[in-house]
Formats: sequence, structure tokens, C-alpha cells
Amino acid sequence: MTSTPPLPAVSLKAVLFDRDDTIAYTDREVYGEAARWAAGEYGLEARAVGEAMLGQWQARALTWWDLRTEDDETAFWERYGLELVERVGLPASDAERFMAEYPYERFMKPVPHAREVLQGLRARGLKIGVLSNTLPSIDRTLEQVGLADLVDVAVATCVVGVHKPDAGAFLHAAGALGVRPAEVLFVDDKLENVAAARALGMQGSVIDLRGHEKDAIHDLRAVLDLVGDVVRG
Repeated sequence: MTSTPPLPAVSLKAVLFDRDDTIAYTDREVYGEAARWAAGEYGLEARAVGEAMLGQWQARALTWWDLRTEDDETAFWERYGLELVERVGLPASDAERFMAEYPYERFMKPVPHAREVLQGLRARGLKIGVLSNTLPSIDRTLEQVGLADLVDVAVATCVVGVHKPDAGAFLHAAGALGVRPAEVLFVDDKLENVAAARALGMQGSVIDLRGHEKDAIHDLRAVLDLVGDVVRG
């Protein structure tokens, strides 16, 4: 874990996390699992299915930024499924079943020690928020990784209509938590997002779970070290 000294604790009331590669991650092994399932169900070649699934996600990677509601997202995944089965050579009638078997959230897992850390922060009287550049279904993904009950506020930037690192995303999350920006510690795997949060007066820390960035924390448990023994003021 990091040797970073604890942050000043005089006004800290909340910790705001990014989701992806911070408290949760996409498990690439699930792509293989889904490919093997499809191969067995439909007589396809598993490797070809896996490549098609990755190709479909890459093709759609940023086409969801303008979604605003759960209905918008439902329509998005319906189109996505139709495009995916076309890629693998299946009829459109198989799209609904394929997507129901392996929905978006099924690919997500919690990072090591995520629940332990969020429980520790709660025990210190801190509010917990999640701010993610993601689709409206953020609550469903947090349920999937077993963290939803520990999160006070979950903000999907699609719903807000403004994405990190835009200041509006951070201000919205702070407002939803009922705290001032200066009372928030923000943790994200992208330096530009942490820099934007700091510019608003938030305390900020970059997390790099792969251990490549020397100035980042490399283990989520280091957040507990950062906040020290702070309690809500």
C-alpha cells in the first residue's frame, strides 16, 4: 500500500469514487465465458464470438454519451444486441436472449478490498458517492458488484448530461451528497479527472491498480490511510 500521508481532515465529509478501474472493473474473462456459452448454444466457434463481442463494444464505445434515461439505455442495448448477433451470424430473433444472458453489468467485478474500504469509510462517518462517465444503469452495476448498499449517491454522467472532467459533473455529485467541494476526497484512475476535481477545491487522489504510476495509490485500501481517523464535522 501507499505511504502517502493522511489528508487534512478538518472538513472532509465525503469520499467520491469513480467506478471503473477504481472500485470495479470489467472482467475480460467473462467475454470468454460468454463466447463459450454462445458456442455451446448456437454451434459457433468460441474465439470468433469473443472477437465479435470485443469488436462490437469497441464500435459502440462512446456512442452512449447522449443517453439520458433508462428507456434510452434499453433502446441502446436492443440495437446493440441486434448488431452483435449480426456480427456472429445469428438471426435477429436471438438478440434478446443473448443480451439477457450476458447483460452489461454481468461483466463487472469489484476491485480487491472494495467492500472493506467502503465499510471502513462509513464507519468513520463519511458519506460515499460514485461519479462515473457511464450509462443510466449505474445502480444496477453497483448491485452487481455488491456495493450498492454502501453508496449514498451514485451519479451516472449520462443522466446529468455532462461528463468528467467537466466541472458540472463534480458539482452535481457534491450537491447530491449535500457537501461542499472542499469537503470531498475524489478518487479516480484518470489524472485529468482528479486535476479537474482539485481545481474546484476537492481533495483528490489518482488510483492506479496496475501499479504503473509512481505518484498514484496502487491499492484501494490506501484510501483509508488517506482519510486517517477523520470523522464527520
